[in-house]
Amino acid sequence: YPWGYDSDNGPDQWHKNYPTAKGRHQSPIEINNKEVHYDSSLLPWFASYDPGAAKTILNNGKTCRVVFDDSFDRSVLRGGPLPGVFRLRQLHFHWGSSDDHGSEHVVNGVRYAGELHVLHWNPKYSNYLDARRRTDGVAVLAIFLQVGETAKPEMKRILEEINAIKTKGKEVPFPNFDPSILFPKSHDYWTYHGSYTTPPCEECVTWIILREPIIVSSDQMAKLRSLSKNAENEPDHPLVDNWRPTQPRYFRMVSASF
Repeated sequence: YPWGYDSDNGPDQWHKNYPTAKGRHQSPIEINNKEVHYDSSLLPWFASYDPGAAKTILNNGKTCRVVFDDSFDRSVLRGGPLPGVFRLRQLHFHWGSSDDHGSEHVVNGVRYAGELHVLHWNPKYSNYLDARRRTDGVAVLAIFLQVGETAKPEMKRILEEINAIKTKGKEVPFPNFDPSILFPKSHDYWTYHGSYTTPPCEECVTWIILREPIIVSSDQMAKLRSLSKNAENEPDHPLVDNWRPTQPRYFRMVSASF
């Protein structure tokens, strides 16, 4: 089923073809300090990534994605709330049509300009598709993008390739990249159990949401918005507002490491 972010195929419609989207462990959610509980047993998390694992960067019509070799444990996330080692598979972005919105998670009523998702899967399962069917199958590290004066220069490497992947279906080599250069200084995080924020919205994700955003410039956000959600031979429609609204938290606990 072709899903997207327009009124006819957007988040309000997803549940018709993907019933899990109406589940009780859906993401994103709003994180509210009043409802978060500090958990002293939460460990620090660690990422050790091999820059040689980076393969390609692509525009799939929904986002800009960087793909990594995940055939063995060469780039992994561990610690924090995770039961073991999780293997890096891809990272991608969500952003708005202007700087005042675009993130998927909301913190105390604040929606950031964008959100970076670094996606990992649990290699105790035979492959990524199998992991997606398990409640402890996937871990996503989420980092907010905040527009400010001193932009993070590390974003440049990704944004330099935007012109090469302007239209849907474009993919180019993206060698030698370590995503940890994008991480903020503080490793403080919130964590909860949720889902993919795109169909089929499987409820298999341990979210690790970093408290400290990274700073990007208005120009950098504009670069993301210059992508097209259509293929080369189709009318140019800017790829913007590729975020899902917040979902009910229901009875879920959100824990904080700080």
